Amino acid sequence: MTDIVDELRWRGLIALSTDEDALRKAFADGPVTFYCGFDPTAPSLHLGNLVQILTMRRLQLAGNFPLGLVGGATGLIGDPKPTAERVLNDVETVAAWVDRLRGQISKLLDFEGEYAARMVNNLDWTSGMSAIGLLRDVGKYFRVNNMIAKEAVARRLNSDAGISYTEFSYQILQGMDYLELNRRYNCTLQTGGSDQWGNLTAGSDLIRKAEGKSVHLVATPLIVKADGTKFGKTETGTVWLDPELTTPYAFYQFWLNMDDRDVPNFLRIFSFRSREEIEELERETIDRPQARLAQRALAEELTTMLHGADQYERAVAASKALFGQGDLAELEAATLAAALAEVPKATVTELLPVVDLLVEAGLAPSRSAARRTVKEGGAYLNNAKVTDEETIPAATDLLHGRWLVLRRGKRNLAAIELNPTG
Repeated sequence: MTDIVDELRWRGLIALSTDEDALRKAFADGPVTFYCGFDPTAPSLHLGNLVQILTMRRLQLAGNFPLGLVGGATGLIGDPKPTAERVLNDVETVAAWVDRLRGQISKLLDFEGEYAARMVNNLDWTSGMSAIGLLRDVGKYFRVNNMIAKEAVARRLNSDAGISYTEFSYQILQGMDYLELNRRYNCTLQTGGSDQWGNLTAGSDLIRKAEGKSVHLVATPLIVKADGTKFGKTETGTVWLDPELTTPYAFYQFWLNMDDRDVPNFLRIFSFRSREEIEELERETIDRPQARLAQRALAEELTTMLHGADQYERAVAASKALFGQGDLAELEAATLAAALAEVPKATVTELLPVVDLLVEAGLAPSRSAARRTVKEGGAYLNNAKVTDEETIPAATDLLHGRWLVLRRGKRNLAAIELNPTG
């Protein structure tokens, strides 16, 4: 088997680490029990979190034991943001989000077999702890001069917002997580994002002082797209793992629309294909960029992994149907609505002539331009070419009694929603 550290290096998944030689030996002598923490500060994880979960999956497949920690306690506090204090969520909200996040992580790790994963919650070991116990048993190992040197804390201290004692103490709680998991499960490796390095080292330092042990840390790099925009963001916002917040169709489209320049990086980070397969897809992207083979491969792999083969097939069918390669009427209402959420949309109270609808939807700047589009054979209604400038859609043309799909040429799409009540 390829050395897992070499594998992570090749995939660009190690930005920072503790003693790498010692880590290699630990894996060789393994199995290693490791953990990664996720705070319930939102009702869903997002694509940045997916990097961490898939890194956990790689380590598990290499023969190690994962602990997926969802922070029922740290989620009540909040990791310090670089610019401002977090709004604290109530206990019931955080508890509900804990359950949702646990479900998302559970889809992507194996909880059976020789290297079965385990879910843990830091509220289990903090809820019964008194303030005196925290200060005497844990706080005594932390030095304030080191705590204020942490990047996130230092930035807040130097800002007008400052930092509350609540958020300042976050690193104590996260450090205690590593100590507790080391004691309970002999956990000797923590993974996380490089922006969390200060919090990660808080845990390894605490174990060294409290237990006299050396443990390991691995931090993945922050991912930035080739165009300089933030990874996991689109024009419509964050790409979430929850299908209620980001539909499987939108998730599929995110990968399908990936910039060719991002292909090598994203394939290595997110795909479980072999090196040979990935390198071949990289070559295909250079030789035949118009085929978008790498984008299609990654969209299939990740949509299937997260949402299932059925949702992947629906996303593909919707994508094809929107551009004239399938029957729009055969798409389920939820799938069609998800697909149309990704294109420009106009709402009308009555069915208007197609030339007016083209203008309403922004596919033509004027009625005269819309007429030219029809005359030149470039206007489509529900994938059927419009040949008459006076065409008015019938009620039977409405998809699921609600939608019309307009297209100008091959690629310019828009949706019309009929809402008689306005």
